[in-house]
Parts: sequence; C-alpha cells; structure tokens
Amino acid sequence: MIHLNFLQFRSKANGTLEFLHVSYWLPANDVKRNECSFNSSRMPDLVLIPTFILGFKTVDRLTSENRLPHLLLYGPPGTGKTSTFLAVARKLYGVQYHNMILELNASDDRGIDVVRQQIQDFASTQSFSFGAKSSVKLILLDEADAMTKDAQFALRRVIEKYTRNTRFTLICNHVNKIIPALQSRCTRFRFAPLDSFHVTERLKHVIEAEKLDVPESGLAALVRLSNGDMRKALNILQSTHMASQQITEEAVYLCTGNPLPKDIEQISYWLLNESFSESFKRISEMKTRKGLALVDIVREVTMFVFKIKMPSDVRVQLINDLADIEYICNLLFLHAIFCSSICKYMNLAIFSL
Repeated sequence: MIHLNFLQFRSKANGTLEFLHVSYWLPANDVKRNECSFNSSRMPDLVLIPTFILGFKTVDRLTSENRLPHLLLYGPPGTGKTSTFLAVARKLYGVQYHNMILELNASDDRGIDVVRQQIQDFASTQSFSFGAKSSVKLILLDEADAMTKDAQFALRRVIEKYTRNTRFTLICNHVNKIIPALQSRCTRFRFAPLDSFHVTERLKHVIEAEKLDVPESGLAALVRLSNGDMRKALNILQSTHMASQQITEEAVYLCTGNPLPKDIEQISYWLLNESFSESFKRISEMKTRKGLALVDIVREVTMFVFKIKMPSDVRVQLINDLADIEYICNLLFLHAIFCSSICKYMNLAIFSL
C-alpha cells in the first residue's frame, strides 16, 4: 500500500478559494497499471511515422517545457492517438498520472450534463501532487466526435474558464464532427495510418518477445490485413496464435474470415475468362464452401482490378460499379443478386476492352 496526499482548492463563485485535503491509501499494484504489454506508454517507445515526426517533436518539446496547449488528435483508429496522450501524461506526472487525468471514452455518457458536472468539477480543482512535474491537470475526451453538439458548445466555455490549471485533449476519428469553435481552441495533430514498414517492425518486436512461430508469409498477411491499424494487427496476431501454434498466411486468413489472395486470383480469373453463368456458378460454390462474405470478395476484387492493365475509363467505371455493389451489400443481404452483378459488370468491362 502507498500513502498519497493531495492538497486541492476550488474556485468559489464569490472569488474565494475553498481548500480541500485528500489523503488515502492506494494499492501498490495500481501504481503501475497492467496495460497491454506492447502498448507504447513512454515517449521514446512510440512508433513514429514520417508524417508525424514534426508533430511528435513539437508535443515532446512543449511537454518538456511545461507549455502544453489544448490538443486535438484525429485520424483513423489504431494509429497511436491515445498512446501519445498517455505518454505525455506519464512524462508530466510519472507514476501518479492516474490521479492527475480524467479520461472519458465512448462507454461514458457525454451529454451536456457530463460537461456541466463531471468535467467542470474536475477542471475547477487544482491538485498539488508531491513529486509531480506539473500542477496542470489533463482531461482526455476520447472519441470526442461522438459528443452531442450541445455538449461541444458547453465545452467551449469550460475550456476557456479553466485553462490556467487544466489542459484538454480531444481525440476523434472524424475531425469534421468537431465544431469549429472547439477546433480553434486546440492545437491539431493528424495521425495517418502506419505504413507497412513500421507495422512490420513492431510486429517483429512482439513476435520475438513472445517467441512465436511466424513465417514471413504469415507476417506479410498480418501487415496486409491491418491496413495501418497497429491495434488490429496485434489483435489478429493474438487471435491467430490462440487458434494455431504456427501463424501461417492460411491460418491468419482463416482466423479473420478473409479470402486468401489465391482465391481472389482464382475468382478474378473466372470473372475475366469464363462466361456469366459459369463464373456465377463457380463463385457461388466457392463462397459457400469456404464461408466467404460477399462484401470481402467485392473489396478484394476491387483492389485486384488495379493490378490489371485496362483503359482508364473502363477501370473507373468498373471501380464505380463495384463500389456501388459494396455499399448496397452492406445494407441488404441479397448475395445471389449481388454476386450476379459482379459477374455482369466484369463481363461488361471485358467487352469494353
């Protein structure tokens, strides 16, 4: 058990200060939280990509100088937004960072009442933690694009009012869902999907640390299916390891339910060389036998089309038709009709050559 003492004060409406003394015992195992073993929680451990190196250096410098602004971190999932915030918190407060941050995510209610009560109550108190590098507290609003508009408008005034002792970090996937008034109050950093090289290097580190049996083909499959999402790559790696001791390419695709590249090549061959009825029959049979989802087939065939030599206008029309099939396929489940549509549009593309 570790004894912690904190001195807090709250600004009252009449301008006076209300002092609060907080003293409690904290279990020792709570000081070092048992996070994911390979989640980067320190600045030097973060996986950097060329598009964010400048932004990372800026955040690191501002953190070192204790001049951290309000932050807006946006980009696709699994690119290190939350890990960057946790690294900043650890650098500022050390092992006591849990007591100096308020973290709200999608599982919490983020209506206007939360902004007026929970967030404002936390922001209105200033903590002095013995040994901490900074008295400024941090509030993390993860997936802030899910907040209601009323809550975002209410947050504007809270950010301005408590800037002296609190810094806000907003994390979202779609920055266009954040109102301009909040965007203008924050320093924005965009996180792009990780490129294949950095995902591969991080996966090799995990594979070596866990002593896993992963051949090059299996590693390439993990990188390909992750699409720049590091979290997704690690989840696929863990799931496949639970199902198979050797993480081969076939095991990865079988675990995730995605069609194998050789199956996509075979389907594309049928679409380009067989008649409408024959290609429809063979694709339907393979889809049923291997349990493939039609939307996955459409998505992979679309990527395969880029490898085929054809006139640009034909390629554009074909990609547009496949995109329409994928969109409607996510809404309806008439697989037989959509499978025939794929065969139809591919045949029309062949006749256009």
